[in-house]
Amino acid sequence: MREDELHDIAAALGSPVVSTSVLAGGFSHETCLLTLADGQVVARFGGGDPVIEAAVMTAARPHVPVPEVLLVTPAAMVLEFVDGLVLSQVHDLDRRQATALGAEVGRVVAGVSVVTFDRRGFFKDGNLTVREEQPWSQQLVAVAEGCMAAVPEDRLDDETRRAWVKLCATHAPALEGIDGHTRLVHADINPKNILVSRAGGGWRVNALLDWEFSYSGSPYADAANMARFSAEHPDGFLDGFRAGFAEHQPADLPLVDDWAHVGNVLDMFALSDLVTRPVGHAIADQAAGKIRHLLRS
Repeated sequence: MREDELHDIAAALGSPVVSTSVLAGGFSHETCLLTLADGQVVARFGGGDPVIEAAVMTAARPHVPVPEVLLVTPAAMVLEFVDGLVLSQVHDLDRRQATALGAEVGRVVAGVSVVTFDRRGFFKDGNLTVREEQPWSQQLVAVAEGCMAAVPEDRLDDETRRAWVKLCATHAPALEGIDGHTRLVHADINPKNILVSRAGGGWRVNALLDWEFSYSGSPYADAANMARFSAEHPDGFLDGFRAGFAEHQPADLPLVDDWAHVGNVLDMFALSDLVTRPVGHAIADQAAGKIRHLLRS
């Protein structure tokens, strides 16, 4: 974040910046809270194309809680400030409370897939034009092979890399039933990207954050993303999440048999990619541990 960037944001919003503070953000961008003379906003610097991300958020906002996009520049995106607790900071819940919280998060995440597109794939412009992709079932093995070739040697040994590609090949056919899904996928649904608050005797999701990896595909990928590192969740949370997610799927998208397993197979794309990150990347090391666990299962 540079002074000239702050000046441009202040000029565009018509209010001077009084103070700034860094918020917890993703690994590919910097997130700052800007206090203006007339209120607070959040500025995101770096990461993917802010024009595409802003368009995705605008498309999702009628269906799920998403911060309003106030400004997009070549270097940054400015959002309304949404108050709430980051889900990863919610602790000390008993099983009943955790299950109820999980069900509410599952309900909201299911709503992401209300947004539809004409084909599967990744967005290439601010109009959310989708780049044509091969079916996921035909891509998984090649993606896994390419990623394993790029994994730092200290993270996964050669035998583990070969075994992972073989496991991906074994499970890839499970994706044939969802190759035709063309729904909005957040693709980074995890506790650090969800704001929640107490609402009466229960919980409310205030915002889903960080849409930079979104694409058109199957909603089961989002469910698997949430469940990827299951030990991070309080007891009962994932049971509630899966129930809420399944119950609130759009009426025009019936759940396929064993949808949770299909989601886990989709998550093999993400796991393969995550372990290519540089040495010392904490999430990449977690992903490597998950890969080793799956190979032992």
